[in-house]
Amino acid sequence: MLKFQKKDGKTIDELSEGESLSITETIEDSQLLLYLGLTNDANPLFIQHKFAERTEYEKPIVPSIMLMGIISSVISKHLPGPGSNIVNLSFNLVNPVYHYETLTFHFEIIKIDLLKEVVTVSVKAQNYEEVRVLDAVVMVKPTKIKQITEKDVIDDDGQ
Repeated sequence: MLKFQKKDGKTIDELSEGESLSITETIEDSQLLLYLGLTNDANPLFIQHKFAERTEYEKPIVPSIMLMGIISSVISKHLPGPGSNIVNLSFNLVNPVYHYETLTFHFEIIKIDLLKEVVTVSVKAQNYEEVRVLDAVVMVKPTKIKQITEKDVIDDDGQ
């Protein structure tokens, strides 16, 4: 039987101001269709080309909540990582994001508040043409899990 440990994110004491991470993500139709199906969001601006042609955007755009989801995913997986929880999110869409665009997200810890046990992460994203598409400020409570216990060791069956 294989044994492995659950991966924990960084605790507040393991983080430092200026710590950063960049990721690149391409928005694909499969992601858009999953989002639209899961949320029952029928906004034609997100998927109908003929409708979007009549708008100021001229073609379908990516729902803002999908972009927030990418930010949340990176926070949960990488910085600070597993066990962290977003407690506040300020999000500004600077320019529209279109289907099939490749975005680069830059994450940087800009403040650590030990008293409140919260880190503030700045997020900026740009498209392949280096046009800024969003700015966000995310307040995150990092994981408090520090020591590995017997319960943290699981087998390959997930038990």
